[in-house]
Amino acid sequence: MNAVPATVAGWDCHAHLFGPYDRFPLAPERSYTPPEAVASQYLALLARLGLSNGVLVHPSAYGEDHSLLLHALAAHSGLRGVVVVQPGSRLALAGLHGQGVRGARFSHRSGAGTNFAGSASFDDLRALAPALADAGLHAELWTDCQALPGIAAELKALPVPVVIDHMGGFDVEAGVDAPGFRVLLELLASGRVWVKLCAYRNLLDAPDWQAGRPFQQKMIEANPERLVWGSDWPHLRVAPSPDAASLLAMFKDWAGRDELAERVLVANPGMLYR
Repeated sequence: MNAVPATVAGWDCHAHLFGPYDRFPLAPERSYTPPEAVASQYLALLARLGLSNGVLVHPSAYGEDHSLLLHALAAHSGLRGVVVVQPGSRLALAGLHGQGVRGARFSHRSGAGTNFAGSASFDDLRALAPALADAGLHAELWTDCQALPGIAAELKALPVPVVIDHMGGFDVEAGVDAPGFRVLLELLASGRVWVKLCAYRNLLDAPDWQAGRPFQQKMIEANPERLVWGSDWPHLRVAPSPDAASLLAMFKDWAGRDELAERVLVANPGMLYR
């Protein structure tokens, strides 16, 4: 397959920044302490990937302090942001769109201890959805295919689009016919939900990452117009850390057609994050 040509319009739709810590210290109460991953490193990665636009997702390790994210957005016009807010947060939603913010992230994951300190919950999304709509922001949701069936009807009824992280946390052992994954495909087909194609976190225990190919293909069949790609740089708490260029190449290989990969990397995120 021919590689997709590098384009100044291409997007990486999921990354995080950390530090420098002498200027942007982490929150005292947090679930993890990552090494620094600063804006200059991320911009260099985008250049290496042949992409010029990136979406920075506020990490829970910064709690309510969005100063690093907002500073990066002000300094780099090719970047967009996703904040984390709860009802009563000191960060006002009104006006964030003009600062480059396009969404707010919430967590609703199955299992004990999976939702980090500093994250916002699905209850928070329920409460804030009207305000998000008024501010011109979408909701981003870190969830998984075990939790999705219980909230699917509510997701479709929200007044804002929903972007689901990490391909919905699919279970590679359960396969593409698992009930939760079928719910994800139904949500995707509805057009109300977007999905970030970022497979590797769901494949860390798989002997061959090619096991993720049929999951991406099913998503493409469901609705190719609601898919975007994310590197998940700097790959928190994964050792050894994957190479983002290899992850991008894997996505392109699984996409199978240059025009499809171009849609996911350029046209779709251009609509969602414009």
